[in-house]
Amino acid sequence: MNFELNEDQRFFQETTRRFLESESPLSAVRSLYEHPEGFERAYWSGAAELGWTSPFVPEGHGGGSLSDNPLADLVIVAEEMGRLVAPGPFLPVNVVAAAVAQAGTADQQAAVLPGLAAGETVATWAFAEANDRWDGEGVGTTATPSGGGFVLRGTKRYVEAAASAEQLLVTARSDAGLTQFLVPTATPGVTVVPGRSVDLTRRFGDVRFDGVEVPASAVLGAVGDAGPQVERQLQIALALQVAETAGMMDRVFEFTFEYLGDRWTFGRPLASYQALKHRVADMRLWLETARGCTDAVADAVGTGTADAARVASVAKAYVAEYSIALLSDCVQMNGGIAVTWEHDMHLYERRGSVNRAVYGNEYHHYERLCRLIAEGAAA
Repeated sequence: MNFELNEDQRFFQETTRRFLESESPLSAVRSLYEHPEGFERAYWSGAAELGWTSPFVPEGHGGGSLSDNPLADLVIVAEEMGRLVAPGPFLPVNVVAAAVAQAGTADQQAAVLPGLAAGETVATWAFAEANDRWDGEGVGTTATPSGGGFVLRGTKRYVEAAASAEQLLVTARSDAGLTQFLVPTATPGVTVVPGRSVDLTRRFGDVRFDGVEVPASAVLGAVGDAGPQVERQLQIALALQVAETAGMMDRVFEFTFEYLGDRWTFGRPLASYQALKHRVADMRLWLETARGCTDAVADAVGTGTADAARVASVAKAYVAEYSIALLSDCVQMNGGIAVTWEHDMHLYERRGSVNRAVYGNEYHHYERLCRLIAEGAAA
């Protein structure tokens, strides 16, 4: 992150980095490959104690932020997690916390937020479906009025930490429009199908809703009026994901540049070859632009500017495309060892590939940008 950090934020960054280096070095990441959740609960509790889950949570429920922009505080953590491809349901927990803090009733906030802030419970956002659309138009799960409540039917895909979550934030479509619900995973009719991804620690799954009956008190916000909520949640998710990916790019570039200086061929270091210097210059440009995207999206989304949606999509599209380009070039520059299990490179490639796809790849966001620009011109 390049924008000015205050003293508390800088201490937060240093503490986060020390915690990750101690509790989640890359050797620990590798050891979690077969872990069903992809992270240890004790580790997550420790992360919560440091404040990873607190910025969007009101102080009355155990939260609190370091600045007047809670998202900027969280971006600090996201970047540090990217540098060590760290585990944990950081993104979904904070998206749900932000949604409940903004739109939840007093009872909903009291029931959900303290556990999330303390790291005692995990929540996730059940949003995308089989059509692979990461927007409100892609929501096909239905919410049908029944008695005093609703009946949910449909299947959610690519739900991060689905098998770990005790609470689901479900985006569905009612006759009145998009509506969101807080649904415990233990609710009858909810079936979680655990899945895997190419990432060593990040777990996803499908969540099926087979006639799930929920009371009216489960509605988050107003019935049929969740469109702005969903957009806000998507922007927060994109900001945190972009920051994590930028942190990952930074670390890969760092150890690749170091290798180019250490590795000698024909009596000279690799870094001395002009053709490689040109490629390094390109990668440095991609990295610095990704950092700029991180700053821009943290500011725009965090402060709620009018162009936040467009900034979020610009950031995601750029970072999704050029993170993969940087990673691919770094594989080549590290040589044959970079395609082995023993080298750390594949850990970053795995995380980068997942981040590129989840919440929409660059092509999805190019299309979204065109739509947003057209809507702005019409307005």
